[in-house]
Amino acid sequence: QFTQGDIVESVQRALKISGLAPERLELEITESLMLDDMSGTIEKLNKFKDLGIRISLDDFGTGYSSLAYLKRFPLDLIKIDRSFMFDLEEDNTHRSLVHAIINMAHSLKLQVLAEGVETQRQLDYLAHHNCDFVQGYL
Repeated sequence: QFTQGDIVESVQRALKISGLAPERLELEITESLMLDDMSGTIEKLNKFKDLGIRISLDDFGTGYSSLAYLKRFPLDLIKIDRSFMFDLEEDNTHRSLVHAIINMAHSLKLQVLAEGVETQRQLDYLAHHNCDFVQGYL
C-alpha cells in the first residue's frame, strides 16, 4: 500500500470520512520499506508528519537497522523486535542491546516500544530502563 502513489491522499480521505484526528493515527513502517525508495519514502513520511500523523518503525534491530535511518526518517517511535525479549532475562548481550536501543532512541527524542513482553522480569527490566511502552502477552 505504501508504494502506491496515492497513499497520502488515501489516508487523508480516510481521516476525513472517519473524523479521526490525525494525531490519533500512527502508521507503522518496516526497515525494508525504507530501503526500497528512500527519497520517495521520506517524502511521503514527511507529508504524513505534516498532517500530524505519528510514524513508528517496526521490528527495529532485526533487519538493516542503519542508525542513519533514525536520523533521516521522520520517526516518532521505534519498536524493539520481540526476538530481543526471548533471552532478556538470561542473556547479557540482549540486555545490553535493549538498554542501548532505549538510550539511543531517547537521545534522538524517539519513544520506544518493546514487543513480545511475556514475563514480569522482562517488564521490570524495561521499566527500570525507561522503555516507554510494552506489548505482549503479559
